[in-house]
Amino acid sequence: MKILVTGGAGFIGSAVVRQAIARGHQVVNLDALTYAACLENVASVAEAPGYVFEKADIRDGERLGAIFERHRPDAVMHLAAESHVDRSIDGPGAFIDTNVTGTYTLLQAARAYWEAAGRPAAFRFHHISTDEVYGSLGPEGKFTEDTPYDPRSPYSASKAASDHLVRAWGETYGLPVIVTNCSNNYGPFHFPEKLIPVVILKALAGEAIPVYGTGENVRDWLFVEDHADALLLVLREGQPGRTYNIGGENEARNIDLVRLICAVLDDRRPEGAPHDRLITFVEDRPGHDQRYAIDPARIRAELGWRPSVTLTEGLTRTVDWFLDNEAWWRALLDREGVGARLGTGS
Repeated sequence: MKILVTGGAGFIGSAVVRQAIARGHQVVNLDALTYAACLENVASVAEAPGYVFEKADIRDGERLGAIFERHRPDAVMHLAAESHVDRSIDGPGAFIDTNVTGTYTLLQAARAYWEAAGRPAAFRFHHISTDEVYGSLGPEGKFTEDTPYDPRSPYSASKAASDHLVRAWGETYGLPVIVTNCSNNYGPFHFPEKLIPVVILKALAGEAIPVYGTGENVRDWLFVEDHADALLLVLREGQPGRTYNIGGENEARNIDLVRLICAVLDDRRPEGAPHDRLITFVEDRPGHDQRYAIDPARIRAELGWRPSVTLTEGLTRTVDWFLDNEAWWRALLDREGVGARLGTGS
């Protein structure tokens, strides 16, 4: 299979690219190389015979059309997106532009290519989204594929809009689309503005570890390699027109997650222990969703998928990766906004 992966130099996209190449697929990696992208994420497969990189913006319809015509993919996996909630609070326009207009432009290019090719039934447009489109949960319950949308940040609203566009192109034009909504990802190559890498790097530097509010917000954590495995399975065996929720089955309060990371660092870097002495509670994020949790019953029942990595195992592997790859993360620390507190402008 030849797969066009958008955002393949990003965190989740690069995990998909690496796994797809390892499984013998051909990959066209399309990425605009904005601030959160890094070609080092795919350096291990850059010389693989089935790998091609195209620097392009998903908002550029003419360029997309030329790439579809040149490479003639069997499927699209659409991961390119602005994704940091705090950045969306300070600058929502970029999220509407990329996540909404960009998805529309990509859909139009994919549709034109698919129709010109005779509408092949095997073609797939797989849109990768987030559980944040469902809003916030109370202490009980989980998100299912039938949960009503209730986005509460500019980021989640833009992703909800893109989900609706993808489903509309499936219903209106017959494009074979699949949507997946995932829980919070973590693991190797995680860009250092998100919670887990921030905790690791602040602790290593002996600096205050910021925790929003009282740390009671709950997330379901999904190891990125598990997510990539699920995405490739859905692409291969998922039913067009269907939505699949992908969860890690690893719920944790933010404060407990941070303490787990500190405990791993205490073991790996005992000279800095106890690292949890650095935990500092800071002003909460505006509109901070209280709890996310995914019910993965559909993907388990229909496709036989379950996550394989526990939270403790995944955090240990992630901490070890950051300790072993200091050159990778140090090169990113000077990028715009990294290390600064964002999302307080409202």
